Amino acid sequence: MVVKIPTVPLNNGYEMPLIGFGTANAYHDEIIRAVGDAIEAGYRHFDGASFYANEIEVGQAIRQKMEDGVVDRKDLFIVSKLWCTFMSPELVEPALRQTLKDLQLNYLDLYVMHWPMAFEENTDLIPLDENGILRCKNVDYIDTWKAMEACVSQGLVRSIGVSNFNSQQLRRLMDHCTIRPVTNQVEAHVYLSQKPMINLCREYEIVVTAYGPLGRPGLSQDPKNDPILLDDPKVKDIAVKYNRTVAQILLRYLTMQGLPVIPKSSNRARIIENLASVDFDLSTEDMALIAGLNRDYRYLKNEWASHHPHYPFHIPF
Repeated sequence: MVVKIPTVPLNNGYEMPLIGFGTANAYHDEIIRAVGDAIEAGYRHFDGASFYANEIEVGQAIRQKMEDGVVDRKDLFIVSKLWCTFMSPELVEPALRQTLKDLQLNYLDLYVMHWPMAFEENTDLIPLDENGILRCKNVDYIDTWKAMEACVSQGLVRSIGVSNFNSQQLRRLMDHCTIRPVTNQVEAHVYLSQKPMINLCREYEIVVTAYGPLGRPGLSQDPKNDPILLDDPKVKDIAVKYNRTVAQILLRYLTMQGLPVIPKSSNRARIIENLASVDFDLSTEDMALIAGLNRDYRYLKNEWASHHPHYPFHIPF
């Protein structure tokens, strides 16, 4: 039986499924199989990015399931992101068109600015100088946003959003935009509650989408010091109480706040299990207990970009 996923309304009249399928860090046959399994399980929200270097395979999987009659395009919510080396305004539309070509789609449901930071273009995706230092590019993300707005006008994408924007950057964007971002996609999980960001976004009717909702297992940038969220004893106790997995508790804690989540797995059983996290509710008491576990701990710091003038993590949120 295919699980029916609730949706959250966006500020432009569209809706986003509350659980999405993350496609980072999987390639070739693995991602083709995983996306196919996810569609069959009931996922309709797929979160990708050109930076993930697998959009051709993701597109193949989606196209195959559409041709097989498993899903219609109108029922899918497909997300991609503009990478930092394509933030000059004249590069935005060509980058989006390349993503559409790779995904074999006529339009995206959501196109997101991956970071507020522009990198030097026509080089590697993470361009470094001879000393291994990131090469920055002086592009104002406001100008990038204007080019993204033009893509909406052309019908290439229905909604646009941002990712990893801090409060100052988001406020500045809101002061200059014609089309409001529908989402700010940020790292959010039990150890990084993002309450101030969530509250700010609600003022602007912007949805916070939570990436890394399970604490980025297997993708640690600091494995010696990073706490393992999936091993938290208090969350484990709650999982036992509800006869659920720890992952399901972590996901439900976020989705009960109205935050879309984009967990990633290549394991069919876990793909199904993550989706089933919406079919139960946590008590008010247990929600409060879990909220108390917040450490304001960020796993994805990308400190190699901290010298960038638009690096977002120099302030608390």
